[in-house]
Amino acid sequence: MDSVWYDGDAVGYLDQRALPREVVRKRARSVDDVVDAIATLAVRGAPAIGIFGAYGVALAAQLHAGDRPAFEAAAQRIRGARPTAVNLAWAVDRVLQSPGAEREEAQRIHEEQRDVDRRIGEAAIELFPAIGNVLTHCNTGPIATGGDGTALGCFVAAHRAGKKLHVFVDETRPLLQGARLTMFELREAGLPCTLIVDSAAAITMQRKDVRAIVVGADRIARNGDTANKIGTYGVAIAAAHHGIPFYIAAPRSTFDFAIESGDAIPIEERNADEVRIAADDPVYNPAFDVTPGRLITGFITEYGVLAPPYADAVPDLEHRPCLAALSR
Repeated sequence: MDSVWYDGDAVGYLDQRALPREVVRKRARSVDDVVDAIATLAVRGAPAIGIFGAYGVALAAQLHAGDRPAFEAAAQRIRGARPTAVNLAWAVDRVLQSPGAEREEAQRIHEEQRDVDRRIGEAAIELFPAIGNVLTHCNTGPIATGGDGTALGCFVAAHRAGKKLHVFVDETRPLLQGARLTMFELREAGLPCTLIVDSAAAITMQRKDVRAIVVGADRIARNGDTANKIGTYGVAIAAAHHGIPFYIAAPRSTFDFAIESGDAIPIEERNADEVRIAADDPVYNPAFDVTPGRLITGFITEYGVLAPPYADAVPDLEHRPCLAALSR
């Protein structure tokens, strides 16, 4: 099912907050609606946010036709709706560079993401055993990307290729994207899966013979440091201790070639009430953490698998030909 789409005078989206109990489709008719959908996680997942933001800019161009300053101000509001995920800024900037063809450029970004997801999945197949257990954190399927998915798409591609994988799924605090969305998508795809609480990831690696871990990303620095949903860093540490390959599946658009390390990645903090039990409890509730590149076995991209040293491999990725050129 499409998670985002352009709907004439609005941007349509699947409200991820209602899943898995309900499938609710909504329409963002204004820039306020677009910003709210991103900020409240009705639309989430770095590539999906990028596509949704691109369509949002196309909508803003339609709403502010003839008033370029108002249009650009609206686009910047969309761009700033979530600061950690670089795909949003990348997509907004790209649509802004297509005056008069905003909707066409947004649709092109969407189509390219579908191709990117397919290529990422194909690149991952040989990384998995013919039979075995794997683990993932957060949600990286079609709902989060607008295509087949990134990390989850890797498992689905391997499943279609005949590999028999069983996926252990972290619930993923604080909003349970793994429990609500990843389990839903894996069942839809027909993959065997088991839900675990976040704090059980390490014992699952120890007791369940996990053969590989694949997660997504929201922003990747030039040295390979990677921001992803909170809890990813702990999973990577446990994987390193147990000698389990730990991969990041992400498109080139998630790499931020302008920053040297994860120290420069802004980390959003969410409302304390999401985790607070007593009214006066002090709370630290970051939405993301940063996994150092040294803990990452490889990056699964539409260009293949990047191996360390990432200080060389990631900057080289910046100069690869775009997918449109690859497809000609």
